[in-house]
Amino acid sequence: MATQRITAHQLGLDQALARAEESALFKWLIASFLFGKPIQQAIAVQAYRVIVEEHGRDTPRKLGQCSHAELVRMLGQAHYVRYDNSTAERLLKLCGKLHDEYGDRLGTLVERSTDRAECEKRLLAFEGIGPKTVEIFMREAGPALFGRAARHG
Repeated sequence: MATQRITAHQLGLDQALARAEESALFKWLIASFLFGKPIQQAIAVQAYRVIVEEHGRDTPRKLGQCSHAELVRMLGQAHYVRYDNSTAERLLKLCGKLHDEYGDRLGTLVERSTDRAECEKRLLAFEGIGPKTVEIFMREAGPALFGRAARHG
């Protein structure tokens, strides 16, 4: 059974992501995080739209300032209920780690990585980010972040 593959284009992030804009990197990471869980992709898309677009939690600081209960409510609003508590907890921890270790910037995480493999390893160090989430994130962010260097370096 083939699963639908959600793209940055479908979320309106493709052009900004191609320029490796910080806001697009974070939004795509949140989308990848949601898509990487064993849940229907349509529900994951709705959860992304509710959290990022409807509630404006589109930066690590804004998302990290949510309470656990607020985030669970947002996930419930999107019918992302199977993993709502653990997802809320892990999203808050993701924002906390991004704040504490990288100053709220995925660009800093990338800059501190010597190559794509190290960047992937750093992403895997976030609780709740596994190989599937990294694969989804790098599928579209990777070329903007490492594609040119890999071709010219």
